[in-house]
Amino acid sequence: MDSKQTLVNAERYITEELKVYEEKILHAEEKLLVIEQRLFLELVHHASDYVAQIQQNARVVGVLDCLLSFAVVAKTNKYNKPEISESTRLAIKAGRHPVIEKQLPPGEVYVPNDIYLDNETQQILVITGPNMAGKSALLRQAALIVLMAQMGSYVPAEAATIGIIDKIFTRVGASDNLSRGESTFMVEMTETASILNNLSNRSLILMDEIGRGTSTYDGVSIAWAIVEYLHNHKDFKPKTLFATHYHELNQLTEDLVRVKNFNVSVKEVGDKIIFMRTLKEGGSEHSFGIHVAQLAGMPNKVVLRANEILHFLEKDKHKKRIEGKI
Repeated sequence: MDSKQTLVNAERYITEELKVYEEKILHAEEKLLVIEQRLFLELVHHASDYVAQIQQNARVVGVLDCLLSFAVVAKTNKYNKPEISESTRLAIKAGRHPVIEKQLPPGEVYVPNDIYLDNETQQILVITGPNMAGKSALLRQAALIVLMAQMGSYVPAEAATIGIIDKIFTRVGASDNLSRGESTFMVEMTETASILNNLSNRSLILMDEIGRGTSTYDGVSIAWAIVEYLHNHKDFKPKTLFATHYHELNQLTEDLVRVKNFNVSVKEVGDKIIFMRTLKEGGSEHSFGIHVAQLAGMPNKVVLRANEILHFLEKDKHKKRIEGKI
């Protein structure tokens, strides 16, 4: 036994057998890495003769996995086969949002809606209605149904006829980019400009509350001009769903033949509102913003005062209209 180390109150010893064993342990990891590398290279070399077959099998398994997933989801959620055509029509009967309908509370049923767009008679739908009524869900479900159909999936609708769409443009929400000095409104305008500069005759455009980040008059003016531009474009007639709080846009149907007014309906019961979530023809006259604030838990004193101010402003607006006519 050899002395290996002398300490203050102790002496350490080692035997030859322990020394050999220590060396084995210290060199084992290094040898292990060499063996693993050799085995891996042998495997790669052996597999290189079968690269084409392996890639083909991977492709087949991938396709089967994708199609099986489509089939299971379609059967589970009662999806139907869409019809893809060369036309410029988008006709969705009883369409649903595939994600929202799965997140509803037990017992609550998703309210389906029809959407029809084409390049000749009904190119742009101006959709009004209060917050929480379902305007944004309606826009998103249209895009998702188109996307699902064109990637080979069945869709959450009773039926769908989809003329091939080459681009889906969305402007449905923004966040400030403070680090680059861009406000919500600047982001909104930048993205909208990109849409207007890149659209085509087969595009589907979804615009939600364009112009809300600036003053009311600015916002209405910008939204109005955008709808006119999309309708009167010299080369293209992109199909458009345009959700807005600006009821003034309902007047566009008077001059633009392919613009139609729709609203997501609500039912007034006493001083409360019930969201029907049904898309129907015609414009909406009210935003019901104060009702929504009340539902959100706003203090009653604020709600009552907001109602007083609203009546005053509406009366003042009506008075100015009369004076203007006189």
